[in-house]
Amino acid sequence: MTMPVASELSVRLSWHRHLTARGAVVVARPLSLLPPRRLGQVLRFARRGTRPATTAQALGARQAVVTVSARCAGQGCLQRSIATVLLCRLRGRWPDWCTGVRTEPFRAHAWVEVGGAAVGEGDDTTLFHTMMSVRHPSGGRP
Repeated sequence: MTMPVASELSVRLSWHRHLTARGAVVVARPLSLLPPRRLGQVLRFARRGTRPATTAQALGARQAVVTVSARCAGQGCLQRSIATVLLCRLRGRWPDWCTGVRTEPFRAHAWVEVGGAAVGEGDDTTLFHTMMSVRHPSGGRP
């Protein structure tokens, strides 16, 4: 799942935040290779016991992920979205994780949402039909 995106700007991270973001990226890589059904099961398990993430928390996690990983800062949207939710999970929070497709031209994409709005996505994700999601049971209300 990739979408052409411009490389994103790095943000300054503490050594601890850098380390945890790097860990989330490393764990996200093999998860991104799982079949969709299994990936959904793993993410639903990881979501247990969390509170909904705020937009600021999800955006901060996403920025940390793209700072430590060139792949995630580029076209690695699946790994980026998984790493973002995992990094939020480390703080007991969960943004909604989504994957979807669009036609004309065909594209697949993965992203995170808070309150139904995509976080940190320059492109209009409303053009994508959501095929799979792992949402917080509260519906995203903190």
